[in-house]
Amino acid sequence: MQRFVIRRLGALAVTLLFSSFVIYGAMYLAPGTPESFLVQGRTVSPEVLASIRAQYGLDDPFLLRYWHWLTGVLTGDLGESLTTRQDVASLLASRIPTTVWLTAYAALLIVVFGVVAGVVAGLRGGLLDTAVLLGSSVGFAVPTFFAALLLMSVFSVTLGWFPVFGAGSGFSDRILHLTLPAVALALPAAAVVARITRTAVVEERDTEHVSVALARGVPWRTVARRHIVRNAMLPVTTIVGVNIAALVAGATVVEHAFTLDGVGALLINAVQQKDFAVVQAVALVLVAVFGVVNLVIDVLYAVIDPRVQLGGESA
Repeated sequence: MQRFVIRRLGALAVTLLFSSFVIYGAMYLAPGTPESFLVQGRTVSPEVLASIRAQYGLDDPFLLRYWHWLTGVLTGDLGESLTTRQDVASLLASRIPTTVWLTAYAALLIVVFGVVAGVVAGLRGGLLDTAVLLGSSVGFAVPTFFAALLLMSVFSVTLGWFPVFGAGSGFSDRILHLTLPAVALALPAAAVVARITRTAVVEERDTEHVSVALARGVPWRTVARRHIVRNAMLPVTTIVGVNIAALVAGATVVEHAFTLDGVGALLINAVQQKDFAVVQAVALVLVAVFGVVNLVIDVLYAVIDPRVQLGGESA
């Protein structure tokens, strides 16, 4: 297990390095230049423009600029924002808590409503199964941004139950402010998880070993818990992990809709302004989250089913 984790962490480091180069190159080739945002559309002389480019190192070749950024990151320096002149690490530190609260809240909703609804529908069937299938189809078909607007219109503007803007302060106030954004963010993923969980449970419920266990007089609750739900959790764990990892990227739309000061909103502004250091830092966070979540999923496989092999080793 330990060797497997070390190998995966090494692979994650290589992935981060490759991703950083690709993203930096994409930003370099994208239309527009950083200095055009720095001058805010004003007409400046070529001398002033050349001075700006020299001040921010924009005249350096691409590989040299990337190398300077990379060596800084390896020493703990994420660079400085071109537009705000703030330390990128400080910018991220002020934005990450909001995104963490939002994604954690949405992940909890996905697990509670997606997994639980799928398990109950798969075990009981009937009208409840039909309701879950219908609800998951509707939830998956509703875009996140439209869900955000609909939730704001109904529960904030019409009913006045939840605030519209801001992330709140303190635990209870933050939960109140982030409820609608978390629901909008979790809705499509919860629908997918519920559908896949229901399918996995139904497949396990109809297997031969379940029928044999019931024929031997094993109580239904024991069979459901040990033979059906536990075996169904392997594919469910994968889809839950993938959707939770995707929440960090999907939070960008929700943060923009609810004007939250999270990492997603910071990324949108940085891309528009070609703020290389900020884009790179946020991109590294996103890639790292995906890598860590995938590692956690692989480890959970071994916890759920000890027969699973990790990297050629017995868990």
